Amino acid sequence: MSDTKADVAGLSPADDVRRAVTGFVAQMKGFQAGIETKIQQTEERMNMLDRKTMTAARTPLAGATEAVAPHKKAFNAYVRSGDDDGLRGLHLEGKALSSAVNSDGGYLVDPQTSDIVKSVLNTTASIRAIASVVNVEATSYDVLVDHSDVGAGWATESATVGESDTPQIDRITVQLHELSALPKASQRLLDDSAFDIEGWLAGRIADKFARAEAGAFINGDGIDKPKGFLAHATVDNDVWAWGNLGYVPTGVAGDVTPDAIVDMVYALGAQYRANASFVMNSKTAGLVRKLKDMDGRFLWSDGLAAGEPARLMGYPVLIAEDMPDAAADAFAMAFGDFHAGYTIAERPDLRILRDPFSAKPHVLFYATKRVGGDVSDFAAIKLLKFGSA
Repeated sequence: MSDTKADVAGLSPADDVRRAVTGFVAQMKGFQAGIETKIQQTEERMNMLDRKTMTAARTPLAGATEAVAPHKKAFNAYVRSGDDDGLRGLHLEGKALSSAVNSDGGYLVDPQTSDIVKSVLNTTASIRAIASVVNVEATSYDVLVDHSDVGAGWATESATVGESDTPQIDRITVQLHELSALPKASQRLLDDSAFDIEGWLAGRIADKFARAEAGAFINGDGIDKPKGFLAHATVDNDVWAWGNLGYVPTGVAGDVTPDAIVDMVYALGAQYRANASFVMNSKTAGLVRKLKDMDGRFLWSDGLAAGEPARLMGYPVLIAEDMPDAAADAFAMAFGDFHAGYTIAERPDLRILRDPFSAKPHVLFYATKRVGGDVSDFAAIKLLKFGSA
């Protein structure tokens, strides 16, 4: 049969196509209208959210939330008014020893304040800048040092190989001691909202800790404080033995010569000289920088770039004011690889306790930190004795 479906329905093929196109266009218009309605609703909703986020004390959805904001707010409230409700409500993620509330009533400083104190300590004139610094969670830190050799010999095909010497390992224990500071401020000053309490507190604590540490790392006796490298026994470098620091005499009481400095440099082992530094105070540096070699050239040279340390015979110089002055038989200069020779161990946390009662109308802030230091390699540090022998 030649009848088509259109013929049965009474429509021609052209009318059937026209009707189909008309229906498709109507459906597309309806779809477009639905899309436009959805877009308009979305825009209205976003405008409402934007208006809400512009309200005071609301954090914009597009902005990053500061991770330390709750801790900083709670710390400020505690320092200014003694309100510890915010600190007690905080849930800090970290190790067991890093809790927000200590059993003895002390509180951890918020992360931002601790970072400020640490940066100031690192820029202070102390051997901390050149020593080995480790963070520990215990009350002491053990350094294992192998200062002997295994022993070796030439072997032949038929000869019997004998036993060689056994290496000796020493354990050096660096005890941690408590370093404290007790700055104070008036309550009226704390109530002033324009006062930067964190900057002030960090600066006062940093200055106190830096000066105490710098002196202890050099002259500390090891009793309730770090043991300084000058507190160890000293012997002439010609008869040096482990457990002592070797020294080189200048040959002149209370004075220094260019030859003595050269002897001091080469008294240190070659394996340590690559990372070695001189340590002295400003008065000694004033004497040393006047020294010249046989050709009239100064042994001392200033840094060529900003922030670069001065150099003596090509080695950097650290000015540490706690070093002894140049005097008869004084060990006024040190030279060595302090990163290998001296180890500083410290706890990473810093605690602050607010005391509004002991010094009214002032408020005391008791800050504590655990730190220790000791010589870890006696072969890595040499001293210059300003004496004839």
